[in-house]
Amino acid sequence: MTNFDQLFKDFNDLKVVIIGDVMLDTYWWGQVDRISPEAPVPVVALQRKEHRVGGAANVALNTVALGAQTTIVSVIGNDADGVLLQSLFDAQHIDTSYLLTHDSRITTNKTRVMSRNQQMMRLDAEITTPISSDIENLLLQKFTACLDAKKPDVVIFEDYDKGVLTPTFIKAAISICTERNIVMSVDPKKNNFLSYKGVTLFKPNLKEVKEGLQVSIPAVTLENLRSVHAALQKHLAHQISLITLSEKGMFFDTGSNAKIIPTHVRSIADVSGAGDTVIAVASLVYAATKNIELATEMANIAGGLVCEEVGTAAINKTHLLAECKLLLNK
Repeated sequence: MTNFDQLFKDFNDLKVVIIGDVMLDTYWWGQVDRISPEAPVPVVALQRKEHRVGGAANVALNTVALGAQTTIVSVIGNDADGVLLQSLFDAQHIDTSYLLTHDSRITTNKTRVMSRNQQMMRLDAEITTPISSDIENLLLQKFTACLDAKKPDVVIFEDYDKGVLTPTFIKAAISICTERNIVMSVDPKKNNFLSYKGVTLFKPNLKEVKEGLQVSIPAVTLENLRSVHAALQKHLAHQISLITLSEKGMFFDTGSNAKIIPTHVRSIADVSGAGDTVIAVASLVYAATKNIELATEMANIAGGLVCEEVGTAAINKTHLLAECKLLLNK
């Protein structure tokens, strides 16, 4: 049986660096009672506004919630949304010493209009073109300085295809981490899917795998998923595949050991942010234990728990501990 009390205490000693696309998640909550006379759209009477950290920042929120010392490395705009994002980081005790502010970018802000716990509309303010080579060099300097100062146990690459992670930067960053023998985990997106060569843990979802490898997966079976891992490994030469399968659970493959972990029954309110929680929990557990099966089991539980909340939500450490003891120490 796993000593979960000790493992959760060990999280407090872990140092994590998260590199990728940070963003601001804005929620406008209101009431809909009528349709506009100007166009066939609902009229939302705004009642409150809420700001949360999103993207790679939501991964940081999860690692902090579990107790890990967390540093974020990214690029934001020199704008009001960037200032607001910085203040949210500070409030959550996320280290922003290596955050790069640049006039050529804007801070990504996804504004969701909500009514009766449902999303009515989303407005995205963003620049998604890749960062320039000048910014790449500045970011690489920040990243290297961060690794030298923080000496992290794990680096999480959180790619949202917003332009911060470029193939050139990814290659250089992986090389720097490999030299320092740092565990690397990746939450990929479409553009750079096959750029993460030589990482420790590669965590796409099933849709991303199909698009990234341009394959169809006729059925979610262990045999088919093992073939997917083999195909990924041909491109990436990585150590572990961890593939999320929505309602079917999660799959891991190390080459010598593979398993599908089914989901636990939950009442699902909102799936946004679940992937951020999964990569955060899997990365911390693997960094602490080097046990990928345990990391997958715990990430599977954590992803389910946050789906019970509306909007991007960080994992509750106490709740996760109780669920792990209940479901995994049988």
